[in-house]
Amino acid sequence: MNKTDQKNISELVRLLEKHNEAYRRGMPTISDARYDELTEELRSLAPDHPFLNQVEPENFSEKVEVRHPKPMLSTEKAYTSEEVERFVARVEKEARAVGIREVNYRVTPKLDGLAARDDGSIFATRGNGEVGYEISSAFAKGVVPVGGRGQGVGEIVCSLEYFEEHLSDNFEHPRNMVVGIVTSDNVNEASKQALQDEAVRFVPYSTLPNRIVSGEELVRDVWKITDELWASCDYPLDGMVAEVMDTDLQEILGATAHHYRWQIAIKKKGESAVTEVEDVRWQVGRMGAVTPVMEVQPVSVSGATIRNVTAHNAGMLRDQSIGKGAVIRIIRSGEVIPKLEEVLKPAQEVELPAECPSCGAELFWQNDFLKCPDFTCPARVEQRLEYWFKTLGNADWFGKKTIAKLVSAGRNTLESVYEMGEEDFRKLGFGPVQSSNLAEAVYISRTKETDDWRFLAAFGIPDLGKADSRKLLGYFRIEDIVDVKQEQLIAIHGFGDITSHSVTEGISQIRETILHMLDFDFNLRRTPLLADTASMESPITGKGIVFTGKMEHGSREDMQAMARRLGANVQTSVTGKTDFLVCGSKVGAKKIDSAKAKGVEIMTEEQFMVIVNSN
Repeated sequence: MNKTDQKNISELVRLLEKHNEAYRRGMPTISDARYDELTEELRSLAPDHPFLNQVEPENFSEKVEVRHPKPMLSTEKAYTSEEVERFVARVEKEARAVGIREVNYRVTPKLDGLAARDDGSIFATRGNGEVGYEISSAFAKGVVPVGGRGQGVGEIVCSLEYFEEHLSDNFEHPRNMVVGIVTSDNVNEASKQALQDEAVRFVPYSTLPNRIVSGEELVRDVWKITDELWASCDYPLDGMVAEVMDTDLQEILGATAHHYRWQIAIKKKGESAVTEVEDVRWQVGRMGAVTPVMEVQPVSVSGATIRNVTAHNAGMLRDQSIGKGAVIRIIRSGEVIPKLEEVLKPAQEVELPAECPSCGAELFWQNDFLKCPDFTCPARVEQRLEYWFKTLGNADWFGKKTIAKLVSAGRNTLESVYEMGEEDFRKLGFGPVQSSNLAEAVYISRTKETDDWRFLAAFGIPDLGKADSRKLLGYFRIEDIVDVKQEQLIAIHGFGDITSHSVTEGISQIRETILHMLDFDFNLRRTPLLADTASMESPITGKGIVFTGKMEHGSREDMQAMARRLGANVQTSVTGKTDFLVCGSKVGAKKIDSAKAKGVEIMTEEQFMVIVNSN
């Protein structure tokens, strides 16, 4: 081997070790796909290098080491149908050699969290595969063991819906928060609230939805299966895992020092390209986060010419030296705006704004985010109006351009927009047809029935999304929300110190707007107060219920609303806390099997209606 190859190998190993360490700390610096590319590049140069024959290590130096009874290895990767086909061919060749004619595979979502093993008494991270770190303290902090303790191998993850609603302005990725919870003795306030809300969970792989298929079906339908399972999970995923079900065949196939030969991770790989950053544009969100978009030299990726690349926060630019002149690798996996995959050449200078690009207010740092403090900032106002109409969901015509035009003309509050008639829209320069449509849309949004929790959530109050709005309106009428006190919220499960403060602070900021909007007499479908619900003595009061399939007695949302009015705890997925799975038409057998495995009572829609009408 010449000196150039040796230098390339050393550099590759250094890069892989650096990127792996960042990933294990919950702060990935490149995508999984790019990491795998670098790994394969090393394999082509030095197939026997020790780095390739070990599980990428993690280091929680303050934790007690625990040896696993069975190694927790990494997983071989497949990014194409051809790679899946080669895996199936290899497995079935060895199966035929020992007289096994039929091989079935279980396909399960691959969680993107912190891998761990729970045997009921010891809870340990994967570590280097042979030895992990004891982290049972995570349960004491509030991590919820889905399905109870002792369910084997899984990952610590955060609900995606919860993350997007409450945490995306504080963390770049759910894994960042999860690693911080496990490794830190002093959990930050946002993470404490997520733990209190039971949004951070240890999810054993045995509790996830899965598909059982033949090798032929796996090869033929791999991407269809992937899409279906992906849609069924409210957790961060980075692919699927297909594994041989026959345990005897698993033993025969065995393992390398790096991975088991009877399973493979199936991932979608977007097309990547290299380009140069020409400028950075800053945009302002409704909560005040000022985030960067990189304007790059036009480059073709996946059949589209790319000119803009998203960057999650200002901290990313600061820490990775991204600015004018930086050379970056980007990846596009179906997103409209591609994502940064890797910085190949840092910028000589990184310019971060000191003032809001919309209103000029002095920005402040919150974690890795720059924030605008001005509630009346025009960009924030536009985002709030757009969020209102999108969340309310019962009126069209109010798109970005329309809202920007309204705000620039001084119509920068909800109440001022709802006071407008057709002539008012015309005076602002809208055409006759558009003015008529906008006036009608305002009228429809007031008169068409909508849930009161959706109305409350549409105001975009910090830390008060749809789920918490529904919960809150189970305790207070919407007319009384404007006067709710922090100590009253703290008494409600799920509203801790931080959330209750931000919610009451947010309500106080827009108190007059809420009262004014209520004066417009919206047609609101009321959430029943829990005190009233308790007096109903409904057969489903307090029961955990999941609705699945196509319903005949109304939409699934209608059925859910009815169940809530009767005091049920309506859930979106089957867990150990589910009592009933109510099935409409076209329900997959695997969902029913999963419910049976958890001891959940399964009933038809008709059987459910008999129960609720029996009172």
